[in-house]
Amino acid sequence: MPAHFLATLPNFLAYLGAAFVLLAAFVAIYLYVTPYDEIALIRNNNMAAAISLSGAVLGFAMPIANVIAHSDTLADLAVWGVVAGAVQLLAWMVARVALPSLKEDIAAGRTAPATFVAALSITVGLINAACMTY
Repeated sequence: MPAHFLATLPNFLAYLGAAFVLLAAFVAIYLYVTPYDEIALIRNNNMAAAISLSGAVLGFAMPIANVIAHSDTLADLAVWGVVAGAVQLLAWMVARVALPSLKEDIAAGRTAPATFVAALSITVGLINAACMTY
């Protein structure tokens, strides 16, 4: 194995582990904040819940990936991860205001509102990721 690979492997593992911890924390908080049980709905083949949650996860992962690519420390990743999560939760709140029946729509499996929420989450995540380039 090349020496460079062995030298950088600990950093890779540290950033990968930190990213997974941030992702798990974000998903747990997102599932707690939303007024419906996405996991139960997804297990019952509710496509709307799957679309909505997938958009939120992707919207969160994009800034995390960007920070990993551009940060110098795990502390940077942690701080920007909290910012990314807060911005995603704010995007969901905006969607909730724009679509007052979102709770019922997702539970009923309506994919149009879920697609809007997913697209909003991904768009906000992309803009958020671009803003985190320094």
